[in-house]
Parts: sequence; C-alpha cells; structure tokens
Amino acid sequence: MSITEPVPAEDLDRSFFGHPRALSTLFLTEMWERFSYYGMRAILVLFLTASVADGGLGMPDADANALYGVYVGMVYLAALPGGWVADRLLGARRSVLYGGIVIALGHYTMAIPTDWSIFPGLILIVLGTGLLKPNISQMVGNLYEKDSPRRDAGFSIFYMGINLGAFIAPLITGWLADHFNYHLGFSVAAVGMTFAVIQYIVGGRRLRDNGVAPTHPLVGPERTRTLRWVGLSMVIAAVVIGLLALVGWLSVRSVVDLLAWFTVAVAVVYFSRIFLDKRLTDVERSRMHAYVWLFVFAACFWMIYDQAGSVLNTFADDNTNRTIGNFTFPAAWLQSVNPILIIIGAPLAGALWVKLGTRVSTPWKFAVALILNGLSFMLMAAAAQQALTHKVSPLWLVAVYALQVAGELSLSPVGLSMTTKLAPAWYASQMLGVWFLSTAVGDAVGGQVAKLSDGGPSYFLILGIVSVLIGFAAFMFTKHIRSLMRGIH
Repeated sequence: MSITEPVPAEDLDRSFFGHPRALSTLFLTEMWERFSYYGMRAILVLFLTASVADGGLGMPDADANALYGVYVGMVYLAALPGGWVADRLLGARRSVLYGGIVIALGHYTMAIPTDWSIFPGLILIVLGTGLLKPNISQMVGNLYEKDSPRRDAGFSIFYMGINLGAFIAPLITGWLADHFNYHLGFSVAAVGMTFAVIQYIVGGRRLRDNGVAPTHPLVGPERTRTLRWVGLSMVIAAVVIGLLALVGWLSVRSVVDLLAWFTVAVAVVYFSRIFLDKRLTDVERSRMHAYVWLFVFAACFWMIYDQAGSVLNTFADDNTNRTIGNFTFPAAWLQSVNPILIIIGAPLAGALWVKLGTRVSTPWKFAVALILNGLSFMLMAAAAQQALTHKVSPLWLVAVYALQVAGELSLSPVGLSMTTKLAPAWYASQMLGVWFLSTAVGDAVGGQVAKLSDGGPSYFLILGIVSVLIGFAAFMFTKHIRSLMRGIH
C-alpha cells in the first residue's frame, strides 16, 4: 500500500505574502465558498418568514428559526463524514473539488423561483460543505511543517479569507433580495461558488501532491465491507423516510426536530465510543474528561451566538430603523458587522493572548466567552424592550455583535488549538470534526430554543442570564478542569 505524503511547500516558494503560492488557491476557494454560504445564510430566514406575496414561503417564525438552526448544525455535523471520506476514499484534493461542485448545485437549485427548490438546495449545500470545509483546512496545514513558525500565520491569512467573503456577501445578496427577489440573491451565492470551483481547478497545479491520496485508504475486503454497509444504511434510511411519508408523519417540523436531537445523539455516541476505547492511556482519558467540559461550554456558546442569522436577523428586519436620509438599507447588511469586527479584532486578540501567556488558562477564556455572550443577549433584552414602542437604532445590534465577537475570539481559535492538544493519539485526525460537532450541537439545540422566541425582551433576558451563570460556573470549575488536562495549558 502506497500513501502519498504531503510535501511541505513553504521552502519551495514564498510568493504569496511570504507564504507558499498554493495558499492563494486555498485562500480564494475558501473566500468564495464562505461568500456563497454567508450570502445565502443572511437572507435565508428572511425568505422563509416573508409572506408569499412578498416572494417568501410565509413560514411561522418558530419553524423558520428551527429550520435555520438545524441547517447550520447539519453543515458542521457533515464535517465528520466528510473528513472520513477524504481520509479513507477520495483524498482531500478531490473531496474539496466534489464538495464545491455539490455546493454550487445546491445554490443553483435554490435560485429556481419555486417553493420546492429550497429544501433540496439546502441538502446539497450541507453535503457539499461536509466534503469541503474540513478538508480544505487540512490542505492548508499540509503546506507547512508541523513545527513551522509560519504555520499559524498561514492559517491567519486563510481565516481572513473566510471573513472577507462573509463580509462582502450579505451586502450584495441583501440588496438583491430587497430590491428584486430572494431567488436572485440565492443565484449570486451560486455564482460565487462557481468562481470558487473554477479558480480551484485553475490553481490546482500550485498544490502539487497536496491531498491527492487518502491518508488511510480503504483497500481490499475492508473497502468492500465498508461500502456495503454504507449502501445498506442509505437504503434503510430511504425506506424509513418513505414509510414516514406514507403514514403522514413526514413534515418540515418533524424532520427538523428529528435532526436536531439526532445531532445531540451523535455527540453522545461519539464521546461514549472514545471513553470505551481501551487503547486510551490514563492521561488521555483524563484529558478527554476535560475536553467534554470544554465541548459543553462551546455548545452553549454557539447556541446563542448563531442566532444572529435567525432571531436577531428577524429583529433587524422588523424592529430597527434602517433609514438614512432617503435610503433604507437591507436588514441583511447587519450580517456583515460580525465578520468585519472579527477582521479588526483577531490580531488584537492574538496579541493579547501572547502577552498573557499561560497566566490565563483555556477554561478561563471559555468562561469569559460565555459571560460576554450572555451580556450581549441582556443588551438585546434592553433593545427589545424599547422596540415594544418604537423602532430602535441598528447600533443596538452592532453593540450586541461586538460583545459576541469578543466572546468568539476568546473561544473559537483557542478551542481549535486546545482540541489538537488534548486529542488522544488514536483520534488525532478525527478531533477537528469533534470540535465542529460542538457547533453543530449548539446550533441544532439553539434552533429548538429559538422556537420559543417572540422577539420580546424576556426571551433575550432569560438566555442572557443563563449564559452568564454558565460562564461563572465555568470560572468555578477552572481549577478542576485544568487538573484534568494533565499539564496542557
């Protein structure tokens, strides 16, 4: 069995801001993919809740919020099988290409001006993103030696591409949705993903052998047996769905609820499998106990944070005064606030953590993130209270997003780094998918919680207080969690 190992390109050329030129291909691919994702996401809930006369589906807010939450959750959950497909079957290079094509097909499907197009379009985007998202990050890592001092800088440039696409997209799709129709906004997302695929193919020669072969390919009887089980599982799933449809139990609401709790079940089963693995050493088992705490804290954080695209987006559309002079800007434009704040804040946060060093632990940073997240929703409660009598300034939402971004910068990059440090040896390549799973769980549960929202102050106040209390609980358990981490800071 021959496995092609990635050849670090950092010593071969430094023509892209001092980094391998291959990084430019991956940077632009991810930028356009995130353009398509965030462009569509910015108008999704607005489309679902808009009346049929206004070009929407006329869905109740509760159902739309739940559908949005489970969709975003599925995008991150799909990273687990997507990583497996690349590792065992296709390799990262082809997985990213096929994933990009499937995502583009999903957006083109949503661009068809019919009621039915939205659901198959979302399914295709979930499947494609599962193939692309984890594997393009792996390819970025393959450009550098593991101990390279420029590795973190390369990922930082890549991260800027994500937020650049996320910043630009809502400005375009939001304006088109407001001035023409939602499906035209979806079509722009499709064009963006098409650019991603084209430039990925054109720039492929720069990638050399990066991600060409699976790292642990399925061969012989194992391949036949595994593919047989996958095929059988798909047939069983299709039969179950068909039976549910025949007896009238299949509806958007029931499917959304089922997928939400399925996501939670996946997390429980996955951690159970790890803890039952006898190959884990005592130190690794202790570190995984610490990681479960961090996983739960992260899921609680994303449960609130990612309501920016659902509950807060609806609030922006219904309750904010977005008129400047004779111009009223689209509610979706406020979805660009988050990424621009991240672009500004990420270097500052990085410098702060370097200065503080080991004096501030990872559990402490997670606690700060939860408290900031809670304070953002307590601030939203004040905005919602004022909105009972008049439309409020959009600056309320800008302030809310600023608090949330400060929290994200305390949790997201730190958690990703800690995932690699705490990972057991036998699960090192899978733990990135487990970190994405925390987002999937948070988003799926958040969608269920968002069904309770009426846009009033009590909803935001209760969730804000709960998040702050969890943050203080995290502070209290910091010493215990650090002891479980066994020497990892």
